[in-house]
Amino acid sequence: MESRARALNRILVASKNKGKISEIKNALAGLPVTVEPVSAYFDGPEPDETGNTFRENAILKASYYFEKTGLPCLADDSGLEVDIIQGQPGVKSARYAGEDANDQQNNRKLLQVLQQVPLEQRTGRFRCVLAYIQDGDNIITTEGSCEGIILTAPQGSGGFGYDPLFYLPGLGRSLAELSVEEKNRISHRGQAVARMAELLQGRLK
Repeated sequence: MESRARALNRILVASKNKGKISEIKNALAGLPVTVEPVSAYFDGPEPDETGNTFRENAILKASYYFEKTGLPCLADDSGLEVDIIQGQPGVKSARYAGEDANDQQNNRKLLQVLQQVPLEQRTGRFRCVLAYIQDGDNIITTEGSCEGIILTAPQGSGGFGYDPLFYLPGLGRSLAELSVEEKNRISHRGQAVARMAELLQGRLK
């Protein structure tokens, strides 16, 4: 087990999603801390995401990897909520088309479900909750959300997940058409990470 002082110079991101890890690492670049994927310290099974909310799943993942590594952990749980289908896919966003579904399969299923829905009724939002744990008794959470419209076809080649389908009327572009810097400023995860960075400033000095 590392000393507390040394451990607090490192945050593990509890995800195997390279896109998420990159976004979080970029957003926390101003903190005096090394951000690393949890896979660098633990290669065992992932926890079952049994929570009914993003917050429950984020806390579950942060706690699980903290117990496995003894190092400060930051976990994200996020997803897409589409109003006309009662907030689906929600916490099942990464598994919308099946447990082993990839981004393309999830996007294809969403387009099929919304096939007969006119554009003005395809409103929704990305929502993100981050949970940070550096000891067993103190968990910090932050949230962010980003409103938009679900397109009828993918638009843009950047980002990951549902980004090519998520259109931002105020910018006239999808999330997949934004630069990393633009996305971090306005996205659900960018908002949550920015709020987390503010809370962690004092803890990491």
